[in-house]
Amino acid sequence: MKKRILSVALAAVLALSLTLAGCGSSDGGEKQGGNGKLVGVAMPTQSSERWIKDGRNMKAQLEALGYEVFLQYAEDDVQVQLAQIETMIAKKVDCLVVASVDSSALINALQTAKEEGVPVISYDRLLMNTDAVSYYASFDNEGVGRKIGEYIEEKAGLADAAEPQTIEFFMGSPDDNNAVLLYKGVMSVLQKYLDDGTLVCKSGRTSFEDTCILRWSQEVALQNCENYLSGFYADEKLDICCSAFDGFAYGIKAALEAAGYTEEDWPIITGQDAEVMAVKNIIDGKQTATIFKNTELLAEKCTGMVDAVIEGSEPEINDTETYDNGKMVVPSYLCEPLSLDKDNYRELVIDSGYYKEEEIQNAK
Repeated sequence: MKKRILSVALAAVLALSLTLAGCGSSDGGEKQGGNGKLVGVAMPTQSSERWIKDGRNMKAQLEALGYEVFLQYAEDDVQVQLAQIETMIAKKVDCLVVASVDSSALINALQTAKEEGVPVISYDRLLMNTDAVSYYASFDNEGVGRKIGEYIEEKAGLADAAEPQTIEFFMGSPDDNNAVLLYKGVMSVLQKYLDDGTLVCKSGRTSFEDTCILRWSQEVALQNCENYLSGFYADEKLDICCSAFDGFAYGIKAALEAAGYTEEDWPIITGQDAEVMAVKNIIDGKQTATIFKNTELLAEKCTGMVDAVIEGSEPEINDTETYDNGKMVVPSYLCEPLSLDKDNYRELVIDSGYYKEEEIQNAK
């Protein structure tokens, strides 16, 4: 009951702020623009660079088509995001795009959206246990994990390794279905090397339950790495850090530096999202690789979905089997992830115009 009261209160505050702001319109926030339609975009947090970029891309592309956009960030607070979504529904949005903090908290609100005739598109994080979601736009998340595993396999020479190598795992948030699929992809490549002793995880923490990190927390990744290094690697070096996120890699880097690791014994460190700081760390030799997910392309595909559902047409999809959310198999469009390291970063993110070189040089 307290949570519901808090949610209603937050919704009221947000509704007032949106009304006062007018969302850039001249009529107190009412729907206007090229086609008079309003789209609510709920993003999880601004603590990660990639979500800032996602929100910016979605807003720009939707506005280019003439839509009005309510873009809200929840800063990883479940109740705040719930209130934001309730406010969007109350404002009579014509479509909802949701990248959830914790989709289990949104089930009732999404049901309300369905009853109000508001189509819901799940953005990058699958909305679970609801039939109120129309489509899903994401990357091939199991493919992301496979690419991380394959990169480690190749970089460490596991197929013909003469001696065992040590590895520790830093996997994603247990409330994010993407993290489960990523782990599955990683282990589809690396499990055989754990089984035959080519890879040795001295902490013994190899299951998803033992390696997942709630809310993708950089601080927890740092603490975990510190604990692994002090508890299991005092007399032997850690060779591989299988990280599912660039933010984890930053925490791992800090723990390794504090433990006295240098260029000579620096381990393989993977990541995901190709954040500008991660690319700089890769150039500097402090991170080995990341997964580049072109969020401009993802926003383009999701914008196409929004436009299609509002206009009553069929959006572009390329997967109708993989993403079972517990209530339905959600029709999806999956973009292709790419491995990025020191050898190809320029081609992928500079020559393509995704980043400017000075952005990378000035990253902090």
